[in-house]
Amino acid sequence: MMTAMLQHISFGVADLQRSAAFYDAVLKPLGYARVMEFDTAVGFGEPSRPMFWLNAVGPTNAPMPVPPGTHLAFGAASRASVDAFHAAALGAGGGDNGPPGLRPHYHANYYAAFVIDPDGHRIEAVCHRPV
Repeated sequence: MMTAMLQHISFGVADLQRSAAFYDAVLKPLGYARVMEFDTAVGFGEPSRPMFWLNAVGPTNAPMPVPPGTHLAFGAASRASVDAFHAAALGAGGGDNGPPGLRPHYHANYYAAFVIDPDGHRIEAVCHRPV
């Protein structure tokens, strides 16, 4: 039996509280929540299983260098939750990097939205289900 390829991932952020509030808003429509918190880190996922972490790595509000090409896609249960993710991200200070819609060049049912978080990380919500 194989285990999951990835167990968790983390992003370094300049302002942990700002970024945690952003991800609280953005991940809520996808069914994820803040499940663990420390002085310098916040974990999101399902209860007792944080899979996405934010780590404070610099002085508050200092610009964070984001490696070019860094991208993370969160799974979405429905197209409506992709739409809600995008709206929440823009409402919480994120930048638009591609509105919700089909991306048939990936596959016929690839419905996604792309945003840039307050630290410059490129994130996405994607649903693979037909309508």
